[in-house]
Amino acid sequence: MEKVCRNWPKEAFSKDLINPNSWKEFEENAKLAAAEVYRLPDMAAAKEKLIELLKSLEVKSILAVGGDEYPALDKLYKDLAAEGNAIHTEKFDIAESANTADLGISTAEFGIGETGSLCVDNYSYEARVTSMMPPVNLVFMNADYTTTDVDTAFDVISKVFDKGYMGFVTGPSRTADIERVLSLGVHGPSRLIIFAMDSGMERSDD
Repeated sequence: MEKVCRNWPKEAFSKDLINPNSWKEFEENAKLAAAEVYRLPDMAAAKEKLIELLKSLEVKSILAVGGDEYPALDKLYKDLAAEGNAIHTEKFDIAESANTADLGISTAEFGIGETGSLCVDNYSYEARVTSMMPPVNLVFMNADYTTTDVDTAFDVISKVFDKGYMGFVTGPSRTADIERVLSLGVHGPSRLIIFAMDSGMERSDD
């Protein structure tokens, strides 16, 4: 899957930029922006919570990216498929299923404490579709990868950005264009669910 940076931790993160102590502020501000945040110890806990969500949301079709980078995430996707879930992980399969999928599972590079935002490397078409088209977006991130503020986030990005597409995601899609009444899900997902992992987000090239 095409990305702005193939390995963000190795190429962009440093101790003066990425600060695990920013987690608490990130969690608080993400929740204030209407994101649902779950800090989970490992992929076994993530799978248990995800299956619970699939049942409560009555999910019939899933778009999923990130398995090529994270072996544990790839295994999770294969387990879900083996258990009878319709999960689409290939580029053209994702494109064909985008209009009818109930859930998109994607990844974030890091979080920003100041705003509760996620920094996403969505250079690839399939990553953009997965995070924007379904009504619910579930995002996996490493809980240790947070920055203090937006300025620091741009410092991180400046280390690797040459071309491509990136974004900051702060809560679910929202607008107040119509009579200043806040509406969720008009231009994108109406729910943003964050799985912040203590382990399980080790990369295939680490």
